[in-house]
Formats: sequence, structure tokens, C-alpha cells
Amino acid sequence: MTFTDTTTRTAETSAPILEVLAGRWSPRSFDKTAEVSETVLTSALEAARWSASASNTQPWKFIVGRRGTPVFDLINKNLMVFNQAWTPNASVLIVNVAEVVDETGKARRWGMYDLGQAVASLTVQAHADGLHVHQMGGIEVEGLREAFDLGERWEPLTVTALGVLAPAENLPDEKTRAREVAPRERKPLSEIVVS
Repeated sequence: MTFTDTTTRTAETSAPILEVLAGRWSPRSFDKTAEVSETVLTSALEAARWSASASNTQPWKFIVGRRGTPVFDLINKNLMVFNQAWTPNASVLIVNVAEVVDETGKARRWGMYDLGQAVASLTVQAHADGLHVHQMGGIEVEGLREAFDLGERWEPLTVTALGVLAPAENLPDEKTRAREVAPRERKPLSEIVVS
């Protein structure tokens, strides 16, 4: 298997789905020399901007750090150690932030849901443009909140690593390399759909 050929990682689905969705997967091995063009990065963020939003509130923010910048380093510093082992090679790290309380102090219960939709749109657009994305929940929420002065209305929910796929052999340890090439799996529809 060549690890730069995403067709070898295409999901086996029970019904046809869009190729960009079937081919999307979450690698940890990124090309440490690759740069993401401003146009492609803006397209991914634009896709997030135009995702569905309850009452058009758009309760999200994105903190974007490019590799080699202080923002990138600050984001990376606030990841769990197991993520810090591979994220320095990503071209971009993005903190995905949900507005959980509105300006009047009322809980915005759909803020995290809407942020998830926005990040999904960002992911699909990036993949369609030839990039790969890996979402991480292993983050230091309070560290990110403090580092970027977010206050209590905003909650850092996940961090997105974005870049160009590299061979699994570039990963720092055998366990991570094995996870990179493991077969893709999902629960069957019968376990997640109630009808």
C-alpha cells in the first residue's frame, strides 16, 4: 500500500456516498515541507462559514496557526502529549471554538452542534482540494481559553490539523504507524439507526 494514494483508504459503504466523503480519512503523518496556499486555506474556512447554522447565529470562531508561527506553536503547546508527537508536521493547526453562551448570558445549546457542522464542511472542502485533516479532542481547553483570551462565552472544542499526506513511516513510533495503516472501521448502520 502506498500511503500517499488515498484511493487505497476508500471506505467500504453499504450504499453509495460521495467520493469525497468515502475517501476522507484522518491521517497523522503530514509532509513537514508542504505549504498550504492561502487560496486553499481560505476555501476551507469559507466552506465552514457557509455551513448550516441554527437561526443563522454562526456560533463559531477559528483560531488559525500556520506551521512556523507563534500561533501554531501556542496551539501545539495546548494539545495532549500524544498529539504533540505528530502535529508539528501539519501545515496548519486550527482551534475550533463554539459560542456556548450568547451575549445576554443565555446558554446557546446548539453552539457545539453548529461548530461541528462547520468543521465538517471545512474538512470536506479541504479533502476535495487535495489536503488531509485530522480532528483532535485531546486538547487543553483551559490552556487554549487563556492563551487566546476567549472568556467563558467561548469554548475551545477541538483542534484541526490540516496538511499534505506523508508516508506512515515518517511517524515517530511504531504504535502510531500501526494506527495509520490499520483498516478503516465504522459501526454498521444497524447499530446507529433506529427506525
